[in-house]
Amino acid sequence: MRNRRLEGITRPVWIMSVVSFFADLSGEMVYPIIPLFITGTLGAPAVAVGITEGVAEGTANLTKLASGRWSDRVNARKPFVVAGYALAALGKLVLGIAPAWGVALGGRTLDRFGKGIRTAPRDALLADFTDEKHRGRVFGFHRSMDSLGAVFGPLIGLVFLWADAPLRMVILLAVVPGFVAVFVLRWLPERKPDGDPAAAGPHLPTPKLPAAFWLALIVTTVFMLGNSSDAFLILRSKDLGMTTTLVVLAYVTYNVVYSALSLPSGIISDRVPRVWVMLAGYVVFALVYAGFAMAGSEGVVWPLFMIYGAYIALTDGVSKALVADMVPKSARSSAMGLFQGVNGIAALAASITAGILWDQVSVSAPFVLGASCAAVAALGLVVLALSGRLRPAPLAA
Repeated sequence: MRNRRLEGITRPVWIMSVVSFFADLSGEMVYPIIPLFITGTLGAPAVAVGITEGVAEGTANLTKLASGRWSDRVNARKPFVVAGYALAALGKLVLGIAPAWGVALGGRTLDRFGKGIRTAPRDALLADFTDEKHRGRVFGFHRSMDSLGAVFGPLIGLVFLWADAPLRMVILLAVVPGFVAVFVLRWLPERKPDGDPAAAGPHLPTPKLPAAFWLALIVTTVFMLGNSSDAFLILRSKDLGMTTTLVVLAYVTYNVVYSALSLPSGIISDRVPRVWVMLAGYVVFALVYAGFAMAGSEGVVWPLFMIYGAYIALTDGVSKALVADMVPKSARSSAMGLFQGVNGIAALAASITAGILWDQVSVSAPFVLGASCAAVAALGLVVLALSGRLRPAPLAA
């Protein structure tokens, strides 16, 4: 009997979801050990970790702003997707063989440059291969597979750490699933945004983005200005007394919940206005951050991380489906890149602000800021939803 939960999940969507699984498995094997590798194996100072991650994430966010529009102008998606995943895998290889911190910085930046190139065209391609009534389901399924890789990645990395394996070896092993992801892309077809391969051509004009898109971008940017890096959740957990191993396991439970709820959240967003699903996610985020701000013992960390997984499941794929709803096909990649790039830059600013608040005010201050921004953004979503300002674009289906 056919699984109705997977109705509308086409073969290209399956391919991109499997690719994301392997790519995230590769990335999450590496991410937790990068600080240890840079400071321990390469002997760099702690400040080098902050510089490396700041430059890397800044590169990813700025690249998203350009790659989406470039993809729309040349009327192509797949070349950007393949190049992005290939560069990410190559970046991990450079990181793994790096003899010094400067080379590691280059490898990490190349990895994130690849992410910036691929993300918007990939999300636009997901929308291209999906009919409107299943759009939330498709993005939810993709995020579920992606986060499933984020479940197994840290666990595999943790096993190697328990076995006292050299960190360089762990990074080099993580290259393997990265290149598997690239190999799987050979079966991904390229379908032009207008569905007519003969219509492809360079330098196509990109339609103006509608007012609904800009309003949604403003609200989500307000939210992201309080959405600092998950590293602060990890730091807060250790501040409350958790061991490193338990913190990693708590982070894994977050990804388990994220993976389990992404598809149901996407399905729900196909049946009710997506903005209400996102609103629920913002409320959950505000409650979780308020919980971390007021926490007095490590016992609350486990349930807070689990609930945090519900927030991301309610917003990540759903927000991408919402963007696809609001813009014409030929502007999807541009809109995705702009939306993700601006929000990523806002999140980077949030992390810098959170670091200052952590050092200069209190360990609770970053979470008070996050809860406050989420509350303001939630109010903004309510106003936009009730006013009917987030209507789908006529040509977005």
